[in-house]
Amino acid sequence: MNSLATTQSERAADNVTGWFANRVADVGDMAITMVAGIGDVTLFALRTIGWLFSRRQRRDVLMPSFYQIGVLSLPVIALTGLFIGMVLAVQSYAQFKALGLQTRLGSVINLSLIRELGPVLAATMLAGRVGSAMAAELGTMRVTEQIDALESMGANPIYYLVVPRFLGCLVLIPALTIMADFMGVLGGYVYSHGILGIDYHHYWANSRAYIDSFDFFMGIFKSFFFGAAIALVSCHHGFHCDHGAQGVGRAATNAFVHSFVLILVLDLFLGIGLNNVQDYLRPEGPRSLL
Repeated sequence: MNSLATTQSERAADNVTGWFANRVADVGDMAITMVAGIGDVTLFALRTIGWLFSRRQRRDVLMPSFYQIGVLSLPVIALTGLFIGMVLAVQSYAQFKALGLQTRLGSVINLSLIRELGPVLAATMLAGRVGSAMAAELGTMRVTEQIDALESMGANPIYYLVVPRFLGCLVLIPALTIMADFMGVLGGYVYSHGILGIDYHHYWANSRAYIDSFDFFMGIFKSFFFGAAIALVSCHHGFHCDHGAQGVGRAATNAFVHSFVLILVLDLFLGIGLNNVQDYLRPEGPRSLL
């Protein structure tokens, strides 16, 4: 009986040890895959930037990408920005009314839009509408061996396929951010003045007193990083797409998910850095609503 109990306890211990070893192996595989993926994206980005500066870009290649990324994205970003501004007015009014600061509502709405929501909103819409489409398009070209055909003809696919999309996202996302800011500010004002009855003079006067040019610069500055991240991540997923229709769909989904997560991570660290710069430039401290 003692030997049987000892054997069972040894088996249980072996099972626990084996389970723990498998979990450690899974974590190790995940870490290795993550590091390899980051390295692969970094090399892809370096090759893209290298081709960006090594040769003049062709107008007939750039214009379709610019039209697809910029012009066709304006309506959805404008509409979304308009309603985001209204939603901010709806959600903030009760708290400001309780404090007797209704006329300061425009300060918080416009500051939130210009510094954070405008750039992040424009980048999110760009990742969903353009990033997924780029990944699916390049993934289809990879599956149907069109990219291999370009390489066999001596043409570099990164120069012809990735650089125009990268430039389109990098150059046009500031304009999309400005559109999101403008429509959000307009939506917040229309609801605050037309529905909530806030005096328009105090609404705009407080907004001007609380928002300065550095806030606008902060949003535009961050948008460049968001646009570059969207283009590189989406094109990378398209270039490394798995075979079949399922692979193309997975590439488009992963392009949006990874781009969105990267946007939030960049927004956090860029926000911390720019806030430190702002504190250095304005040592008197943050502005008060009172």
